[in-house]
Amino acid sequence: MALYSSKVMDHFRNPRNVGSLENPSGVGEVGNPVCGDIMKIYFQIENDVIVDVKFETFGCGSAIASSSMATELIKGKPLSEALELTNKAVAEALDGLPAHKMHCSVLAEEAIRAAIKDYYDKNNIPYDPADFPEPHDEEEGAEEEEESTCSGCGSKAK
Repeated sequence: MALYSSKVMDHFRNPRNVGSLENPSGVGEVGNPVCGDIMKIYFQIENDVIVDVKFETFGCGSAIASSSMATELIKGKPLSEALELTNKAVAEALDGLPAHKMHCSVLAEEAIRAAIKDYYDKNNIPYDPADFPEPHDEEEGAEEEEESTCSGCGSKAK
């Protein structure tokens, strides 16, 4: 059995929405300083809809594939739907990620949330702070799930 699905390999070899946007509506940058994965997401938003999205990712193939898939999943969607995107949805859309690479999909979710928060802050749009937890924070009362640890950096993902 292959370590990576054909979708992961396709999004790694042919990433969608790579680059940056001039004068973006919102920008989110997150990273894991231990393993070095860094994701930066740029949004262009019109009428609360993500009309364009680009990313720049420094990291492994799973990080690039997660960024690419995440941008595909939110492009053309209202911000409210983009806020609902989870790392699990990104991983499922890629037909799975190895357990030790799930932290890459977590970074994609966090980068999207950071870009939305940046947009809200720039435009003085009120929001619920609970929608924007600190990166890598565990929510109390969350379902018990199996944790995975990145073999390269030791970061944990559920």
